[in-house]
Amino acid sequence: MIMQPYRPVTYSYGSMTNQMPVGGGMTSQMPVGGSVPPQVTSGSAMTPTGAVVSGAQPAFEQSYIENILRLNLGKVGTFYMTYENNSEWNAKVFKGVLEAAGRDHIIISDPTTGQRTILLMVNLDYATFDQPLVYQYPGVIGAPPVTRN
Repeated sequence: MIMQPYRPVTYSYGSMTNQMPVGGGMTSQMPVGGSVPPQVTSGSAMTPTGAVVSGAQPAFEQSYIENILRLNLGKVGTFYMTYENNSEWNAKVFKGVLEAAGRDHIIISDPTTGQRTILLMVNLDYATFDQPLVYQYPGVIGAPPVTRN
């Protein structure tokens, strides 16, 4: 079975144009809005005028659950979920290999069958892991760089 890692996508802007007639029926390419917006990487700061503030990107991620989970992709975890107003079951436990984690979801897979399950973060109570976690608290001087196997 082939396991493909989660890879975020970066989109670029500035390729949209409007056709504007010039003189005797000829057309000229003009960017929408009169100017091409700057290319911005995800998370880059911008000024109110729309200029991209360039600066060194931090070598750490902020301490949010999805970022902590992303630092530990490939590890086996147990995820405890609660589902309110459910007549069949109110709480459920899922165990599997952590494949991906986003702002609102977690993707795990069963190592024996390869079946993938998407869990919603809104239902997550807590997660446990049987092995040490990689965790890098933001702003701590001397925190080790993130290494993934």
